[in-house]
Amino acid sequence: MKKIVLGIVLSFVLLSAGEIKIAVAANVSYAIEPLKKAFYALYPKTNIEVILGSSGKLTAQIKNGAPYELFMSANMKYPEVLYKEGIAITKPIVYAQGALAYLSVDPQDFTQGMRLLTDDKIAKIAIANPKTAPYGVAAVEALKCANVYDAVKKKFVYGESISQTVTYAMTAADIGFIAKSSLFSPQMAHLKEGVNWSDVDASLYTPIDQGMVILKKAEANPEVKNFYDFLLSEKAKEILQNFGYKVE
Repeated sequence: MKKIVLGIVLSFVLLSAGEIKIAVAANVSYAIEPLKKAFYALYPKTNIEVILGSSGKLTAQIKNGAPYELFMSANMKYPEVLYKEGIAITKPIVYAQGALAYLSVDPQDFTQGMRLLTDDKIAKIAIANPKTAPYGVAAVEALKCANVYDAVKKKFVYGESISQTVTYAMTAADIGFIAKSSLFSPQMAHLKEGVNWSDVDASLYTPIDQGMVILKKAEANPEVKNFYDFLLSEKAKEILQNFGYKVE
């Protein structure tokens, strides 16, 4: 009898729980779990499903009818396109600003700046595909501004997303351009600033504005608006700052 009652209760809980399906730019993969945890403290009956990918590929999926309800992009141009085409129902807003870093498992002399990349000891450089990943666009821009792009472009190993680029930087390349947010994950805690990684001079690339929109498929789902508002809250800003993002 107890089992039957428990089953009824669990069924009721599942039926009454809200569901949110969000598409998230890969650079946020490190911060999204703490964000979800903090949100669940406020809305324990809501379930959030996260789909990670490069902003460009997620945008293509959304245009092709993927059932996502909220889109967190690493570049404002993608949510702006969705809004102009009527696929997003809120105007794109910036919820955080990302930063670019370069990472090497082996110790490097980062005091050289970008000149470090021209060293013959650096044979492979991991970089996110600039055709779909905003952090790849920022990396290319920084290399060109530092006047080393032509000298090092043959060394590029392209990651499909910024998460894959982090993997390449750790396993298949001598150094890689990554989202700074990844350095604050527990798995990266052993890597030291100035030895294994350094910030890319922010004056070398256009600020990486991260934007979000509520998508048309969320019109009948109030849970999505709750999460959207939460991402603009002081608690969410605190979490994002802990992962190296700039927030206003």
